[in-house]
Amino acid sequence: MAFFKKSKYSTLNAEAQVEGPQKRKDIPEGLWEKCKKCDSTIFTKQKESNLFICPHCGYHNPMPAPQRIELLTDKGSFVEIDADLESVDTLKFEGVSSYTDKLAANKKKTGLKDAIVCGEATLDGRPYALGVMDFRFLGASMGAVVGEKVTRLVEYATAKGLPLVIVTASGGARMYEGMVSLMQMAKTSGALQKHAAAGLPYIVVMTHPTTAGVTASYASLGDLILAEPEALIGFAGPRVIKDTTQAQLPEGFQTSEFLLKKGLIDKIIDRKNLRAELSLCLEYLKDASIVSHRSRRKA
Repeated sequence: MAFFKKSKYSTLNAEAQVEGPQKRKDIPEGLWEKCKKCDSTIFTKQKESNLFICPHCGYHNPMPAPQRIELLTDKGSFVEIDADLESVDTLKFEGVSSYTDKLAANKKKTGLKDAIVCGEATLDGRPYALGVMDFRFLGASMGAVVGEKVTRLVEYATAKGLPLVIVTASGGARMYEGMVSLMQMAKTSGALQKHAAAGLPYIVVMTHPTTAGVTASYASLGDLILAEPEALIGFAGPRVIKDTTQAQLPEGFQTSEFLLKKGLIDKIIDRKNLRAELSLCLEYLKDASIVSHRSRRKA
């Protein structure tokens, strides 16, 4: 028989036990997050104020379209075009949830109507056409609306004699739209050929990630192709390529640094310097006579 028994008690008083769980519930979600590269704990607002760059390791997180537009344009100069275009479920795609449900959820989450925002703006007083993809909206997949908005933006720039800049980020074609999504590759490329024939410059800024059908079409057709550091850029993913070819892939395969060495990318620019560098590029390319046709770029 035990002579001494451990008392069952808590160091917390009854009031604290009641209030404790309630206090935890009152803590807002999303205040902190872990960096995907260095695993450091980051105050979310600190990351956002740092252009969505990790303050510890410099990792460039995907940047929402509204903030990207603010970064790359003069204040109040951006005028959106084709803002009302929205995707529809042409194929009546059914899965775990319908395509219509997914579209509604992504509109609510992002405040956007699809995965790209297009318009005209100025940068340091220089007018240009700008399209910015947003990875938050269905992985910035390219469906009929994304392809149509890109095509209309290119045609708008051609008609007005404007240089064109597109900031890319995409997981590829939108599978919910089947063959219709794949048709956008040819449509956007055809519009860009007419833009090139007019002697107008086209600048691409590839961000993490830019893959599949977007990479194989308008993302690779720039007169000048820029990229952010450590961006994943490619067509098929490295695991698919490795399993298909049974080959050992080089270190850093499909990163912007690797592709810079191979000649696909012209320059890697840190996001903090992107505004100033893009302004210089627009100034340099404003003379149409120095712009070579896009045919020099190989698919």
